[in-house]
Amino acid sequence: MKKYLFILFFVLGTNSFAAEVEMNFTKDAFINAQKSGKTVVVNSWNKWCGTCISQEKVFKKARKDFKDVVFLSYAQKNKDVAEFLNIDHRSTIVVYKNNKEISRAIGITKKEQIYALIKKGT
Repeated sequence: MKKYLFILFFVLGTNSFAAEVEMNFTKDAFINAQKSGKTVVVNSWNKWCGTCISQEKVFKKARKDFKDVVFLSYAQKNKDVAEFLNIDHRSTIVVYKNNKEISRAIGITKKEQIYALIKKGT
């Protein structure tokens, strides 16, 4: 009985931790944003990653606070994108400016940390 309750809790309970993020990364969007001279922030995402969910809460606010920054997200399981960007881990945030990588961090979740990372490209 305990086993079934655990399974039921796990299946129903973990859905409350899952979140959805628009996977808007395309190579064209990335390249065009860089050509425009804008700062580009890319984050790798996994809907079952607690760190990714915490980061997304900060990104929702950052999208409003950094109007001239392009925010692109992709699912970590998309190996082509991960290879193209040389990103090996979910919850990785990379900032680009003028066709160069400016900064990179894995697993940071605090607003101050993420905003400091973004500001390096602005």
